Amino acid sequence: MSELAQRHRILYVDYQYTIKDWWMGVTGRRDVPIRTLLKLSDPLTKLKLENGSEIYLWVPPMMLPTNWLTNPSHDKVLQWNVNYLTRELRKVMARLGLKQPLVVNAFNPVWGPPMIGKLNEYATVYYCYDEITAESWISRHGQRYEIDYLQQVDAVITTSEALRQSKSALQPITFCIKNGANFDLFHQARQLADQHRPEKLTVGYLGTADNRINIDIVEYCARVMPDVEFQFIGEVNEPQLKIRLSTFPNVVFTKSLPVTKLPPLLANLSAAIIPFVCNEHTYTIYPLKINEYLAAGLPVVSTPFSILDEFEGVIELADNAESFARALRRALHDNTPERIRQRVEVAKANSWQKRAEEFEDIIQQIAKE
Repeated sequence: MSELAQRHRILYVDYQYTIKDWWMGVTGRRDVPIRTLLKLSDPLTKLKLENGSEIYLWVPPMMLPTNWLTNPSHDKVLQWNVNYLTRELRKVMARLGLKQPLVVNAFNPVWGPPMIGKLNEYATVYYCYDEITAESWISRHGQRYEIDYLQQVDAVITTSEALRQSKSALQPITFCIKNGANFDLFHQARQLADQHRPEKLTVGYLGTADNRINIDIVEYCARVMPDVEFQFIGEVNEPQLKIRLSTFPNVVFTKSLPVTKLPPLLANLSAAIIPFVCNEHTYTIYPLKINEYLAAGLPVVSTPFSILDEFEGVIELADNAESFARALRRALHDNTPERIRQRVEVAKANSWQKRAEEFEDIIQQIAKE
């Protein structure tokens, strides 16, 4: 959105907070824009982005919670929510002079079918960045709504080739635009590392550590590579990770930090890992972190959890603990200037700027049809 906002006017519809969310905010259990939901402040704001572009952000009024409901109650309450939201959204569009927008639904298919045609849109795109059956928060109703939605939208954009193949069975006008990276930001790590080489061998994992992590692989590597520090940077949502790995003195957990604070941490790494389990859910993932690692010039070792053909010769793949440890040992010493340059160039070609250009090409194709 930051890139597209330089050439297009964008209205971002925020999360549809419910009465339940509001109450959790009041009781301090969740960060919720209470004043805005109570209409004590303007729900429409203009945000100035780092690249100088601007987007409009609109916080919808409070909705009724629906995920816990079964049919037909769910569909009836959802329709009430949709009618309320679209009525208020049309008022916002009138304020901004938006008369015939392109609607991009970002992975919320439950709201998709009942909103088709409600905003005088010239086209609707479903932006699908995960496998719907893998998401517990939407599992009760998500799949049946997505099946319906796929057949109604004008186009689908997925973030992985596996997702594109899956969704194109119901919607042939499906494209793949993979996740990118904030190249300029993460390349700062490479520049810092060139000035001050890491003092010790350190392997890092960046991002949320959850049930996608193959703990057996990480545990094995930590045990057979005591001279290497393993650092997890980010939230840990899988309790077994800390339970099993905290016993190793060479495993460190670093709390989640703002993205702008990450380059110095990456500059201290010698290699990076993506030790995901291989299953039907991870198969649909295109990992955001892979291009962030490469922008920092880091060697990367990953399991073959998804279609990663484009990184052949750039990263190492290993499918079991022993081969992963061997690959990681090689990667720790694979830092010639030529190899670093190769990684950086791959990441540069996968920047968010490039991804926005791909997205824009698809928008233009839809507009012509």
